[in-house]
Amino acid sequence: MTTDAAEAPLSLTSPFDILAAVPYLLGFHPADSLIVLGLVHTRLQFTARWGLPLPDDALAPLGGLVRREGITHLIAVGYGPGPLVTPATDELRRVAAGHGTPVTEALRAEGGRFWSYTCDLPGCCPPDGTPYDSTTTEVAARATLKGMVAHPDRESLERVVAPSTGPVRLAMRRATAEAAACLATRMSACRDPDTLAKELVAEGLARVHESLALAAAGGRLDDRQAARLGFDLAVVRVRDEAWTLSTESHLALWKDLTRRMEPRFVPPAASLLAMASWRTGDCVLASIALERALAIDPDYSMAVLLRHALDNLLAPRLLTERMPTPSELDATMGTPTAAWLIPMLELLDDAGPTARGQRRSIARHADDPPYP
Repeated sequence: MTTDAAEAPLSLTSPFDILAAVPYLLGFHPADSLIVLGLVHTRLQFTARWGLPLPDDALAPLGGLVRREGITHLIAVGYGPGPLVTPATDELRRVAAGHGTPVTEALRAEGGRFWSYTCDLPGCCPPDGTPYDSTTTEVAARATLKGMVAHPDRESLERVVAPSTGPVRLAMRRATAEAAACLATRMSACRDPDTLAKELVAEGLARVHESLALAAAGGRLDDRQAARLGFDLAVVRVRDEAWTLSTESHLALWKDLTRRMEPRFVPPAASLLAMASWRTGDCVLASIALERALAIDPDYSMAVLLRHALDNLLAPRLLTERMPTPSELDATMGTPTAAWLIPMLELLDDAGPTARGQRRSIARHADDPPYP
């Protein structure tokens, strides 16, 4: 994965600085990892991480990234034992050389000591390694003052968006059931599915705008609002409105909903969290959010697209610069029809046989095969 780190306020003038900066750039202290920093002269442009051992051709997208970003040189840090790190570092240097990009520093860190692959002078790089403590440096202090966080490990970061439990989960479950019952009642009275689709899409778009405005102001949706938005986001046109309008200021909203929503509602919220995180340069959190989305729905299209972008080391701007406006979405997708409601209806299984019967009716109206 890659992190757009051009604005990172951290100095990288020595191995000690590099080792202190990496955990803050990633958001956690890595293990069994290869970290690559791409610089344009003295400016840090990206941070990329691969787990070790490297999968075949894992570094293949690096050449494209180096060209797109105009990278002048690379810095590498491998975390783990020599037999794990050295082959990955050798492969990186081979790939970089093939693209004419020098690796000016390559380090291996393990057990509080580091070794340099670019230095073999015993005076500065002893065979038994050089001790370091990344938590007591000026870089660590500056990162903390800037609000950057380094979790102990990736698992700790995963818990930031882990499903809520206890009373929070029970309250959200009740709110979701109430929202489902209201929708089921409304659908049972439906006489024209296309008209219902227009109404629900319009209401969903309005709720997206209200939710984003509340989040930008530092507010938080209550359980009832969150549950109803969960149904709205199942409709692709409504989700794409959120995708088009969402910015870094809405990250807390999508993080909160990814934690609170019932599992079947999570893929849209987690994908929107991934996009918001990616835009801030936090591709580790973006990757974790996509893992949650794809674990629930391996074919969820937005998550699959973003996973492909991260795996191929694309910069966020390559996607955000191509995002359509809401009016362009309207022009492309046209007028809402009953078929748009099928994903929302699939979430109503808990609302009883009436909702399931209405789902079949609307599916038939949309010329889709009936659901079992």
